[in-house]
Amino acid sequence: MIQDTPVTVTVCTGAIGVGCAAVPTVSETCVNLTGGLSFLNKEISFATVPGGFVCTFFQDFGCTASGVVNAGTDSQIFLTAGTWRMSTAPGLSGPTNFNDLTSSFTCSPI
Repeated sequence: MIQDTPVTVTVCTGAIGVGCAAVPTVSETCVNLTGGLSFLNKEISFATVPGGFVCTFFQDFGCTASGVVNAGTDSQIFLTAGTWRMSTAPGLSGPTNFNDLTSSFTCSPI
């Protein structure tokens, strides 16, 4: 079942509390970092995912995965509840440096 009540994902361009934005997202809806969110494109260093959700962050717009790119870095990462440092994010192939790579993301309830 798709949840239509927005949840808030907090993303930061620097350390926790630096250059942060609370981005409302509706379950299973792609959030492209364009328009008013373009300052976050390829700039996210930390992300906070609310409890009960999993968010997938993508290197490409449109929440599409293109496999392994950028010298072995996964094109997407999956983050569960908590605050995550993107430079040591859990990728499909183990810990990966996803710092300053996100262009879109989507979240769903667990």
